[in-house]
Amino acid sequence: MTALSGADSIIDHLAHQAGLRGGRPSFTALPEKGGEPRRLSFAEMDHRARALAARLLQTAAPGDRAVLLFQPGLDMVLAILGCLAAGIVAVPLMLPRRAGARDASLAILDDCAPRLALTSRDVMANRQDMVERFGAAFRWIEVDADLAPPADIPALRRPRRDDLALLQYTSGSTSTPKGVMVTHGNLLANLEMIRAAMANTEHSTTLGWVPLFHDMGLVMQVMQPLYVGAHSVLMPPAAFMQRPLSWLRAISAHRAEVTCAPNFAFDLCVSRFRPDQMDGIDLSCLKVALNGAEPVHAATIERFAATFAPYGFDPAAMYPGYGLAEGTLLVSGFRRGDGASWQPVSRAALQDGRAVAPGPAPDADIQRAVACGRSLPGERIAIVDPERLTERQAGHVGEIWVSGPNVAQGYWQRPDATAAAFAGRIAGAVDGAAWLRTGDLGFLDEAGGLYVTGRIKDVIVIRGANHYPQDIERTVQDAHPALRRDGGAAFSVLDEDGTERLVVVQEIDRTQRHGLDTDDVIACIRAAVATGHELALHDIALIRPSTLPKTTSGKTQRSLARRLWQDRALDLV
Repeated sequence: MTALSGADSIIDHLAHQAGLRGGRPSFTALPEKGGEPRRLSFAEMDHRARALAARLLQTAAPGDRAVLLFQPGLDMVLAILGCLAAGIVAVPLMLPRRAGARDASLAILDDCAPRLALTSRDVMANRQDMVERFGAAFRWIEVDADLAPPADIPALRRPRRDDLALLQYTSGSTSTPKGVMVTHGNLLANLEMIRAAMANTEHSTTLGWVPLFHDMGLVMQVMQPLYVGAHSVLMPPAAFMQRPLSWLRAISAHRAEVTCAPNFAFDLCVSRFRPDQMDGIDLSCLKVALNGAEPVHAATIERFAATFAPYGFDPAAMYPGYGLAEGTLLVSGFRRGDGASWQPVSRAALQDGRAVAPGPAPDADIQRAVACGRSLPGERIAIVDPERLTERQAGHVGEIWVSGPNVAQGYWQRPDATAAAFAGRIAGAVDGAAWLRTGDLGFLDEAGGLYVTGRIKDVIVIRGANHYPQDIERTVQDAHPALRRDGGAAFSVLDEDGTERLVVVQEIDRTQRHGLDTDDVIACIRAAVATGHELALHDIALIRPSTLPKTTSGKTQRSLARRLWQDRALDLV
């Protein structure tokens, strides 16, 4: 099924799928440790969502906000769909840490002023610390997807396309989290774009472990399968992090056609690869492996394809994409089966704002830029000089701007931030259209392929030259086998005379903690960065595994890492 005629919301699609597919499985939640999977059919999910909506409307009104605090699984899926059916604005959140000094949940609650907090019976029983911390400013409601709802459910008002559906809070990798206002129309527009680009159908079983409070997990693992009438299998994130290859085993077992994950997940599968753990795994079913949510690296794609091709993985299934919450989710992607592509560019020229082929220079000047697709149907992408606001030609680096029906309405209760980000105007453009300013840097090739090169606020400027921190971080992590991939942060600090100095904070791999020669590791890092980037490091802080500050979606919080370094608060080896 493509776009449903007359549909104004994903709730319309749920009702349609319930009538069309009835008892076919819609969602299956795999257990974290043993036990039986939990399943709901399309008809069951539709009935339970409408029953929950009627229950919510006894306490709240359409337009009120409800924060969703769940462990991954069917309870959270039901809570999301129940809110949407009631016209209540869903605010998916990560469960706060028990001692979350860096947790943003209190700031988010203060910002969105929820009327309701939805959670599961298990969370209520085991996380009284959270309930006490948040206080009684809102009504707590337990959701249990296993409970059969009443047979008679009152008629509900259908959501309209311009109704607010979600507040998707940004991850806060460079700033305080802001609530992105996603309407039902934004959601439907992006779901149709994704369907068209990935050629998904009712047979496109999806399997993923990305948390559902993350826009990638919510849209790709809940909304897109529901939109096309496909089965979605939800895997606990903790199960993946503890046993990465279990993700691939589950894909094989459920014959999943579509999956999604950030770049680090593909690296993690390679680093934890063991032939004995791959017995019986057949990945030939996988047609789309969306790689996004963080910079995509050519070396990662090559390593993953080489490691898992003997188990049926088709390199053409790798699907680099680019997106952000402000665009609902996906902004650019290729067609299913196109596979990943990249081009060598001069690192020095890229730092000067130009994407050109490397000259007869040492290999250190070569950087492989990965194409993250083209604009989706009904959408436009432009590369714009962030200061002059003029559109840049192909092959020139600038800020990525987006215009289309998938672009959200702005930030909740933040008119100034909304105007700054969502009302971009290209100088000299005759149509006067408003554009989303993503804050990301990139360039387009002659065919319209998008290459993402970094974040404006993360760019390191030393001696007048721009350096992208992720490039330095990759160089560091390739410098020594004791260094954990995707476990580093590069940033600049000012010394006493106002000069920018380069600092790297880097995690040691868990398997390399004992007998480590830190002097050798530091010497290798200094040599690699000097050779690869012609930069001298002011300081290298080696820290313990899993102590680098990251957002709930796994993005490195470089600004917080800088602050911890300055406060001497890092957990050093």
